[in-house]
Amino acid sequence: MRTLLITGPGGSGRTTLAAATALAAAAGGTDTLVLSADPTDTLGAALGVPTGPAPAEAAPHLTAWRPDPAQDFRRDLTALQERASSALDLLGASRLDPEELTPLPGAEELALLRALRDAALSEKYGLLVVDLPPAPQALALLALPEELRRYLRRLLPPERQAARALRPVLGRLAGVPMPAEWLYETAARWDLELAAVEAVVADRDTVVRLVAEPGPAGADAVRTAGLGLALRGLRTDLVVANRVLPEASPDTWLAGPVAQQRKTLEEWRESYDVRTVTHLGRDPRGTDDLTALAVPGPGADAPAVDWPVTDRLGADGVLVWHIPLPGAIRDELDLVRRGDELAVTAGRFRRVVPLPSALRRCTVDGAALREGELRIRFAPDPKLWPRTR
Repeated sequence: MRTLLITGPGGSGRTTLAAATALAAAAGGTDTLVLSADPTDTLGAALGVPTGPAPAEAAPHLTAWRPDPAQDFRRDLTALQERASSALDLLGASRLDPEELTPLPGAEELALLRALRDAALSEKYGLLVVDLPPAPQALALLALPEELRRYLRRLLPPERQAARALRPVLGRLAGVPMPAEWLYETAARWDLELAAVEAVVADRDTVVRLVAEPGPAGADAVRTAGLGLALRGLRTDLVVANRVLPEASPDTWLAGPVAQQRKTLEEWRESYDVRTVTHLGRDPRGTDDLTALAVPGPGADAPAVDWPVTDRLGADGVLVWHIPLPGAIRDELDLVRRGDELAVTAGRFRRVVPLPSALRRCTVDGAALREGELRIRFAPDPKLWPRTR
């Protein structure tokens, strides 16, 4: 199954284009599912049919689904209370009834990630189109599985689970109770679920499509989103310029906006494969309007994102790690080495990545930003590097 993640700045029409893209694929005979996390039924308004917590047919070969975060939140918290019943009884805590639970901030994003995983595992569809939140929230959402798995590994290391049989003995020797079994079981289950979502996002058949209106604000948004996606190692297949005004128009007042759009489109084409969608002169509603938009379907496979390590030991005595960061600014870059991990900060984005095995035996020797690529030099540590005769 191919997965197309669609995002862009708020108000760019990304939900409408997600619906139009899914409809176009379905019209070509591909069994398609379109997902949205929008709390209001913007997706249903665009398709002309209501959407909700149960997948429903919106057109031939097209299914629409808008997961209910409240339902998922109640189910998860109720299950957690059941697993932690002994601890809650020990503390004298009263349990919460499902009817009194309301979803906390972030529940919508978690519901969308779970739906994304379930759709991928179902193998019922040839294409999955995901209407992500606006770009800043979408980037945080896509980073969530990797970040949460890292936190779980640090707080509850999997290797400690091997000592389950010794916990009662260790608890008596230490004089304090050891972590409960259910805590590790819950962490292991969460890690498995997060790994499944992370695998879908990182899959070679998953690409991100950016939707924006060409103009100064859209240009800034695409530049920022492109940097965040690059740091996450995610692939962008297209930039769709939405609501493009006609070049030839008798209205002289359009000359300024048209010139702005033309300039932005020229800038985008230097870095991206750009497709344009003409402004209909109205908000698209229903399948006829979505078809009239003539949106591009799923494109050819985007090239894989590669962070190669080049061997310059013979010439310069270093190994160089190449990290593509288009749009990065030197003054907004920061690197911190911590053990076998490297924290990379680029503008408003930050990611902690494990070092390739060869670089773990090296020390950081310097870094430089060249032509949109961060090049980090690593010098072999004599105490760890294999000696040659």
